Amino acid sequence: MLGEYRIVGRGAAEIAASVERAVGSGELEPGQLLPPMRELAEELEVNSNTVAAAYRTLRERGVIETAGRRGSRVRSTPATTGREFIRVEVPAGVRDISDGNPDPALLPDLGPAFAAAAGRGDREPVLYGGAPIEPELERLARAELAADGVPVGTVAVTSGSLDAMERVLAAHLRPGDTVAVEDPGWGSLLDLVPALGLRTVGVRVDDEGPLPDDVRRALAAGARALVVTDRAQNPTGAAVSAPRAHALRAVLGEHPETLLIEDDHGHRIVDLPLHPLAGATRSWAFVRSAGKAWGPDLRLAVLTGDAVTLDRVRGRQRLGPGWVSRITQRAVARLWAGGAVDPRAVAVAYGRRRDALLGALAERGVTAYGRSGMNVWVPVPDETGAVARLLHAGWAVAPGARFRMSTPPGVRITVSVLPDEEVAPLADAVAGALAGGAGRTYV
Repeated sequence: MLGEYRIVGRGAAEIAASVERAVGSGELEPGQLLPPMRELAEELEVNSNTVAAAYRTLRERGVIETAGRRGSRVRSTPATTGREFIRVEVPAGVRDISDGNPDPALLPDLGPAFAAAAGRGDREPVLYGGAPIEPELERLARAELAADGVPVGTVAVTSGSLDAMERVLAAHLRPGDTVAVEDPGWGSLLDLVPALGLRTVGVRVDDEGPLPDDVRRALAAGARALVVTDRAQNPTGAAVSAPRAHALRAVLGEHPETLLIEDDHGHRIVDLPLHPLAGATRSWAFVRSAGKAWGPDLRLAVLTGDAVTLDRVRGRQRLGPGWVSRITQRAVARLWAGGAVDPRAVAVAYGRRRDALLGALAERGVTAYGRSGMNVWVPVPDETGAVARLLHAGWAVAPGARFRMSTPPGVRITVSVLPDEEVAPLADAVAGALAGGAGRTYV
């Protein structure tokens, strides 16, 4: 059952740690069946309740899953095997178009904004017990959210989008609950959900966002939450259209107890209008990150949602970090209000590079997707082979396995720093890697 690996320990924590170490090292592989609790208890000479407690801990951490009498198995994508490690090593001389980062040339200079924020901090230091959110940042966030049709209540600030999502999920769900996520979708979210002890169910995506029938099936089957990327979906570039938003709101109306989380990380880098779903259910949260427009290292996102959700998130935040640095908040507010980034110019730059590659691929008979944002998704018949052949041709792309659960294979290409002169050679290399085939759609 376990090959040569032996689980050890006398207490529940020691037994759980033994299993988790083996999963992390690869000695226990995804899908591997664990011993029945009574059998392991006899082998370790401990009480069955001790093993039951260990297995419960492992389930809550997303390491194993239990299917009734069929026993407990290592999860197919356990929390200890992060998707971020599914990547290619980029040798010297190979062009890296795999990282998903914004173009540094389109990011603003942070020095003046932080100098001004720090100077104000010297004059008006923020101390314990102060307000958790900078008033100017809150004002700016509220104004733009309202202009985009998002119902604005309480506003919170978190350390990036993933931090916001983790706090919202933890505020409402319990280990074992199911979350409907986009497939293909953001790899970090696909890791986070099982790390919280939650289950994932995939909903397919086309250019206009999640497919309503898939969402309906997932919610009807018991998914308690749905996460949707409004624009610049990673990795496909999908953006929720007005008709798709209408259809999704109708589905959510059939399941008003669903926790809805919207990720608008494309804010200020995409020129497509926002079509929010916020308010379609009783519990909802809407997240906007500063990472793509002003820089990933800012680690800041603005969050709003229904009153209960925001009260829970802010209450738990007070018991942890307390608040996100007000100096950082002031710097972001200064960048925002001062027009440090021209959203239209940034969107046009990314759009021009994306469209150039899509057009060049189409000319070579290669199907690819990228309606918004800085990524292009290329379906491929053989993901490992395509990645290897492109690497041999001098191009490092992101393997689709980082972003997929059950949808067909593909590769992600980041176009944020792709100059005009590289478009044709890259398209030639992709076409060659696919042996001239058009690949398969991701729907």
